[in-house]
Amino acid sequence: MPRRLLNSWLFDWGETIVVALVLALIIRAFFLQVFWIPSGSMEPTLDISDRIVVNKVVYNFRPPARFEIVVFRAVPAMGAEKKDLIKRLVGLPGETLEVKDGVININGQPAFETHPMNQDYANFGPIEIPADSYFVMGDNRPASADSRYWGFLPRKNVIGKTFLRIWPLTKFGLI
Repeated sequence: MPRRLLNSWLFDWGETIVVALVLALIIRAFFLQVFWIPSGSMEPTLDISDRIVVNKVVYNFRPPARFEIVVFRAVPAMGAEKKDLIKRLVGLPGETLEVKDGVININGQPAFETHPMNQDYANFGPIEIPADSYFVMGDNRPASADSRYWGFLPRKNVIGKTFLRIWPLTKFGLI
């Protein structure tokens, strides 16, 4: 009887572990994924080594919105290395974007940014953002390699929307 009980216990635990692993893989592949911040380009909003959770489903139901923080696959102009990056989406398809003395102008009107950032006073553009593309910038504008340097972000490269910081625990919360 004890051997039978042990076999039953092992089978139950094994089944639970396999189901949990399969569910975790499905969730990571299609719904949510954890990323870490590799550089200071998003400071002061996100710091190096912060861990964030990205919603990979939301853009199946609606398009990305201005000033959302998105994770995306690096565009070819950035090099052959395949890696994921994070930036703030500032320009939408079909818009004309210009940066004057550090202020983003969309179709000739200033876009009022209320998120924290390290401002620069550079000029850029004007440029028209193509269909199915976005213009992204880091919050640490003086130290961010972004669309000003490597061009537009194709829609197909967008992985998802950042919505939660899980590490460090002292900064746990919605973004």
